[in-house]
Amino acid sequence: MQQLANAWDALRYGGPMVYPLLLLGVMALIIMLDRAVTYYRTLRLPAALLELVETYGFAWTELDRQLHALGAANAYRRFFGVIAENREQPAWWVESRAEDEAGAIERLLGRGLWVLETVVTAAPLMGLLGTITGMMQAFKVIGGSGLVAPTEVTAGVAQALIATALGLLIAIFALFGFNFYARMQTQALDRMERLGSRLVDHIRLDQENGEHEAPPAVPALAQREARARR
Repeated sequence: MQQLANAWDALRYGGPMVYPLLLLGVMALIIMLDRAVTYYRTLRLPAALLELVETYGFAWTELDRQLHALGAANAYRRFFGVIAENREQPAWWVESRAEDEAGAIERLLGRGLWVLETVVTAAPLMGLLGTITGMMQAFKVIGGSGLVAPTEVTAGVAQALIATALGLLIAIFALFGFNFYARMQTQALDRMERLGSRLVDHIRLDQENGEHEAPPAVPALAQREARARR
């Protein structure tokens, strides 16, 4: 407890810019904890499900069973579920619906990451602003008339150094968090795209074998007659 009090006393020498910097640090911490919970809930891919999708000619009923075993918030359940629900439609239709769902998942995973990116940029600048104000205070004391109190000069220098160090520390902390979650998001979307291609290939194979009939194509003669009636 005494160490925390000493640390707070040291931060107070950083001047007024310490408070907005601490606010940025708290915001970055909240976003990182929120993303950790969200990624844990949505990006869990069981090994059995991965092995099933990678298997040639798997049974759709088994895929449905394993998808229902996952939580409703699971991103792979949402993505694979859209493909499985539309497997009797043409492949181009399935790919379109899958792209829409992948876009929604990407927005979910990327929610709040812009805050971390903003903290990475803003924290060093705010620390630099604290440095400038601290040095101005020190120069003001030195340039004043009469005797110079060493404590007043060192207080201004300490304000400059503490604000700079705190801004850089918060920026580095947010940068590691942003890069970590951005990489996890990219890897998850790449995995979904690869496994989604496996499912679409399975749909094409089923349609070629006649297991799922695609909607019949309109004959060319009927198309010409329809255009003539218009």
